[in-house]
Amino acid sequence: MSTFGKIINTNILNMRINKFFLSAIASLMLFVVSCAPSMEEKTSQAINDVLNEFQAVGISAAVVKDGKIVYNESFGYKDWEAKTPLSNDDVMRIASISKSFTATALLQLVEKGIISLDDDVSDLIGFKIRNPHHPDTPITLKMILSHTSSIKDKEDYFTLDHLNPAVYGDCAESYFTYAPGEGYNYSNMGLNLAGTILEKVSGVRFDIYVKENVINKLGLYGGHNIDSLDASRFARIYTPRDSGYVESTGAYKAANLDDYVMGYSAPKFSPTGGVKISAQDLAKYMMMHMNYGELNGVRLISEENAKAMQTPVWIIKKDGDEQYGLCLREFIDYVEDEKYNTPGNYPIGHTGGAYGLNSIMIWSPADGWGIVAMTNGYTSVKGKSFLKTLTNAIYNAAIKEEK
Repeated sequence: MSTFGKIINTNILNMRINKFFLSAIASLMLFVVSCAPSMEEKTSQAINDVLNEFQAVGISAAVVKDGKIVYNESFGYKDWEAKTPLSNDDVMRIASISKSFTATALLQLVEKGIISLDDDVSDLIGFKIRNPHHPDTPITLKMILSHTSSIKDKEDYFTLDHLNPAVYGDCAESYFTYAPGEGYNYSNMGLNLAGTILEKVSGVRFDIYVKENVINKLGLYGGHNIDSLDASRFARIYTPRDSGYVESTGAYKAANLDDYVMGYSAPKFSPTGGVKISAQDLAKYMMMHMNYGELNGVRLISEENAKAMQTPVWIIKKDGDEQYGLCLREFIDYVEDEKYNTPGNYPIGHTGGAYGLNSIMIWSPADGWGIVAMTNGYTSVKGKSFLKTLTNAIYNAAIKEEK
């Protein structure tokens, strides 16, 4: 064979060897990629780690990205004693996230011109509501929705008696000394008043109005009134005791309607914290707010009012304050990512906690991601916040690592 022929054969052989190695490398890379955990697997592992660290009863979570729910899973138990697994269809009381449902419903009446955010709540509720330290300063609807009303939480905020002069005179113990609009203090009483105003003005019982005009319109399953829901879907709520848990039966206590007075008794349904809903459906409700009042062609409130809910009325001035809008707040130093701790990039949403449950609804207007998570019971870990730990675990697995 000529030298030229030998060179040709050698080149052909080298090409075949190179093709073999390239094919082998490609197969290896494909194998590595196929073995790498998916976003769903990483997120589930992250949630399981938090569940185990806090010995939680159950956790349900959903993640939204680019207008879609990309993750929805549940872990642990809906019934601690029976060890019944928690499912995505189970509903849970979400506590103070419920405040945004009340505000959304009220803004529907604002858009109809029936009420105004600047209305004196005395005119709306039908009896005089004044801080006796500042008797000439009206308390407006906007103030109670933004916790700037100066109304103080009494131990029992499930009755308006503490604000009613006919029952408690000047009601001085129900107010802070600063003037309405000049300070911030979170007030469950204020939001129960807001829900009662919704009922008084609309002429429709509070729980029915919210269910028909907010929850049902979005095609969700949930509500304030447990008698309108399937009790078999309730995830039982627990508080830790000794080395186990005890059920908090008050979380799903039925409202006694025998002595119900329209336009006064709405706190029985807890406008401040009474919504029961699944993580998946809460994520859909969140998407409506992410879309500034609209979901899948259904508009609940105008873009203008949706943005007003998300815009702080109160800017932090002292420890304990929040950057709070109309029943939605900005999260500062919450997500452990530098980007979301600068003005203009703060996530929006709300948290909830009562009876042993914890819940969060948080989203980024800047980048279009959102997280919903809830637990029906957990054990405290010294130096750590359960909700913050869970939220960041989900963010890191489902959002940050996927960017």
